[in-house]
Amino acid sequence: MYEFEIQNMTCGHCASTVEKAIKAADPEASASIDLAARTAKVETRNDPAAIKTAIEKAGYPSSFKQV
Repeated sequence: MYEFEIQNMTCGHCASTVEKAIKAADPEASASIDLAARTAKVETRNDPAAIKTAIEKAGYPSSFKQV
């Protein structure tokens, strides 16, 4: 599991966009978005850097750590 810190995620639409980006990078990923904390916890078997790239292509700078 990885926790992504997502900058500029300020509303429900932003959270939805981030979730769609995660699913586009890995359709089998499980994502839990916390809008207030501006984080996403993602369970994936794929490279987390690919998910980070997808989130950033959607317009949200991010960083991640393994949890």
